[in-house]
Amino acid sequence: MLIETLAQTQLNSILVIQTAFIGDAILGTALLERLHQDYPDAKIDYLVRNGNQSLFDGHPFLNEVLVWNKQDSKYAELWQMLREVRSRKYDTVFNIQRYAASGILTAFSGAKQTFGYENNPLSILFSKSVEHRFGKGFENVHEVDRVLDLIGCNATRTNPKLYPSEKDIVLVKEFQSEPYITIAPASVWFTKQLPVEKWIELIDQIPNETKVYLIGAKSDSSISKEIIQETKREVVDLTGKLKLLETAALMRAATMNYANDSAPVHLASAANAPMCEVFCSTVPEFGFTPLSENSSFIQTKEKLDCRPCGIHGKSACPKGHFKCAHSIVVSELVSKL
Repeated sequence: MLIETLAQTQLNSILVIQTAFIGDAILGTALLERLHQDYPDAKIDYLVRNGNQSLFDGHPFLNEVLVWNKQDSKYAELWQMLREVRSRKYDTVFNIQRYAASGILTAFSGAKQTFGYENNPLSILFSKSVEHRFGKGFENVHEVDRVLDLIGCNATRTNPKLYPSEKDIVLVKEFQSEPYITIAPASVWFTKQLPVEKWIELIDQIPNETKVYLIGAKSDSSISKEIIQETKREVVDLTGKLKLLETAALMRAATMNYANDSAPVHLASAANAPMCEVFCSTVPEFGFTPLSENSSFIQTKEKLDCRPCGIHGKSACPKGHFKCAHSIVVSELVSKL
């Protein structure tokens, strides 16, 4: 059941705001799925940051994807986006974020009902705000559960979902003629990233009849090149060569997909693709584990008093030893095959 204040409003038009990074935008689709289930005739718009909109190309029930170019002239673009939001006269706005800018878009949207988290600086102006269940006492709460808290559905999880087109599916067929795995070896944050030598150790133990594809953004190519130079077997570098939905289509038919605690994990969840996630400096208790039917994660077995060293990754290990990554046993990764 939706929370009482929401149930009192006729929902013809809905805006969901999630202008964080790729993984966050993907996990936010759990709310889109639930809203569409409960209000199939409502027009649902999704507000995302510039660069994430391609995830929703051809989405079957999104009315429109609004794009906030927050990377350039953030606040000038914010006021322009606020005018755009107000002009659409939404019945309801859901804000998945906890920052002031998204709070402004929510509080002053002109919507009849606005929902967000209590720790958003403008939450006092929302129609309804809910606790953001993160940290001590909430170790078993997934990010998707926190997203669905906005409509009171914490007891019933709806998984995120993306919709690769037939064109996306056909485009990756050329890579699917034999069994394969994918590896997304990079991360924006150094301390979230399994060391290159560990990925090489894994690849060298993959049976020769299984192809290995390296996936990720164009900016990840340097890591891929280093892996290819050092590994003993053939590896195909697809970094920067596939769009996000094409990557999701590729991952869906893989024997296994491997990734750090980063966006490819959530891409796999939204495609119900097999996934093994590697946690280095961050921990599963933060709530960003994979959700696919065939999914698992591994982490160090050492008790490190420095782990986690922060909610997000860091550019370098604060202690200098990076034991959270170097102590991960590669045979555990191999066993997931």
